[in-house]
Amino acid sequence: MELHNIEPVFDENSEVLILGSFPSVKSREQCFFYAHPRNRFWKVIAGLCQAEVPESIGEKKRLLLDNRIALWDVIASCQITGSSDVSISDVRVNDLSVILTHSRVSRIFCNGRKAGELYDKFLYPLTGIKATILPSTSPANAAWSLERLTEAWKTAIRKEK
Repeated sequence: MELHNIEPVFDENSEVLILGSFPSVKSREQCFFYAHPRNRFWKVIAGLCQAEVPESIGEKKRLLLDNRIALWDVIASCQITGSSDVSISDVRVNDLSVILTHSRVSRIFCNGRKAGELYDKFLYPLTGIKATILPSTSPANAAWSLERLTEAWKTAIRKEK
């Protein structure tokens, strides 16, 4: 059983929540989200926010909070082989109420299909907030270029404002 070891990023001004499925091996090692150098998450967020790509954990947190974005994952613990979403089983979910009751989050986006499926199954019945599933920033989603990903994310997040 693998345990989620990264605290959520949010503050009282957060309006948008982005949820992944479960941290990759690299992210669990570094204790922060999207640490694998080939994952395009931070490039996509920088593109959305018209900012430089953040390098340090502090810069990443500041980019999110300055743009009213909260970040966490659906899963609190699970069985997983490596970083493969396909291998995920025995899921226990995070309690999103810690974010939803202490922020202005009213819109939720899932980074990839697996995060969306798990959110819909386990968390939507509790939150009542419909999530929009965005194309995954994972390097496994090679069919999507960085430019196409950034545009899809921008379009979805702007459309729902």
